Amino acid sequence: MSTRFTLEQLRGFVAVAEEGHFGRAADRLRMTQPPLSRQVQKLERALEVELLVRTPRAVLLTAAGRAFLAEARRILKLSESAPAAARNAARGEAGALTISFTAMAALAVLGPWLRTITGRLPMVELTLVEMVTGDQVDALLAGGVDIGLARGVPPSDVLSVRRVHAESLLLACPRDHPLADLGRPPSLVDIGRYPVVTYHPVVSRYLHELVISVFRQARVEPDYVQRVGQVHSLLALVNAGLGVGLVPRTAARLRLPNLAFTEVDGVSPDVVETHCVWRTEHANPALDALLRLTASGDDRTLDGLGAQA
Repeated sequence: MSTRFTLEQLRGFVAVAEEGHFGRAADRLRMTQPPLSRQVQKLERALEVELLVRTPRAVLLTAAGRAFLAEARRILKLSESAPAAARNAARGEAGALTISFTAMAALAVLGPWLRTITGRLPMVELTLVEMVTGDQVDALLAGGVDIGLARGVPPSDVLSVRRVHAESLLLACPRDHPLADLGRPPSLVDIGRYPVVTYHPVVSRYLHELVISVFRQARVEPDYVQRVGQVHSLLALVNAGLGVGLVPRTAARLRLPNLAFTEVDGVSPDVVETHCVWRTEHANPALDALLRLTASGDDRTLDGLGAQA
């Protein structure tokens, strides 16, 4: 059996139920009483139940009518809010976003992004996933992630990339290390005299290649004693006294009891970059809204960065 009724019939029924009188309900709806009566009769036929009991002085709800009244009100409320929901979704003000991020990007960029989303896009449902950049690229290409915060991506015709943050490298060393007491920022030559903890060439390719290039430009070949996949892992090893290491400035927010941070002489202030990455061809208005809200004069589109963090 197919039950069909119109929103006009529901509005008529709700008006009569609330007013308890066809005449007053008709005045409220700015119509005459006969068509209103026909609307309610058609609704009762469609439902195959009697909703109202008509008496000389009032109109009363049946048990079925009382049960249906709540549902009728709910349907009418949804019919009023649905167009606004559709318009919000089309403008990107509602919907869903999945954002992937590296651990350091969470400290440098993700916080301001979350404040922007909760303040300007409060109806957008967020899913946050921590991933290294290689996994982020795979998830973006597979459609499991809408946008990622990463340390660079391989060249691709299907991914757009924009710089969202740049920072310098700091030296992380034990508090009692000679480099912490030089009285000046150590140079790369100074650092190269000591064992260096660095990054894994596959898991953390971007930082691995960055550290190697920085030392090579200074004509320094350090003794790399350990290679790790995450910045916080490097800090843990340095804190344990296994060596010193170069880390993004953001890492100085992670405090460990035996850890000191110092500037490094001769290193570019913007050498470490964080990028947001998304599929160029996508159909998510909420993503477009986020990109508009997070764009700034410092952002720039990068055509294929060959490094991977």
